[in-house]
Amino acid sequence: MQVVREKTFVPARCEPGLFVLTSQIKGERREGSVVGAVLLGLSLLLGGTLAAAQTAPPREWHTPSAGNVARGMALYQDRCTACHAVDSNKIGPAHRGVMGRRVGSLAGYTYSVELARSRLRWTPQTLNTWLEDPEELVPGQRMGFQVEEAQERADLIAYLATLK
Repeated sequence: MQVVREKTFVPARCEPGLFVLTSQIKGERREGSVVGAVLLGLSLLLGGTLAAAQTAPPREWHTPSAGNVARGMALYQDRCTACHAVDSNKIGPAHRGVMGRRVGSLAGYTYSVELARSRLRWTPQTLNTWLEDPEELVPGQRMGFQVEEAQERADLIAYLATLK
């Protein structure tokens, strides 16, 4: 049988700018600041969340198959140019130099907060995941379009890689 130690916090004294709490564990008395007590409480509350996040399986990145640049260019013209251009921002950001660029970082374009904070970099793997399901990669992003066919994604990525 496991015995859980009982812990209570009671006010000990007040001073200007400082409120001290005394914790009592089995008769022991320890003093600490309110900030310490709040941090302790937050760590206990977040402990379950952090433990759950640590047990989540890591994302699997898939490298797309070799793409055809000419087909990718045709797909880009057909499906992407309503919102994107190679050299200018439209509804979506310009694509020249996208490969290797940090996600959400092109100067002069206003990204969603979620995309700007994503800390990702555009690689064949991230572009493949993004084109397959942008919302799954970055929840809260604003792109409402996806490419379901793996070969079409590979072709688009091959084309985007040429835009240096």
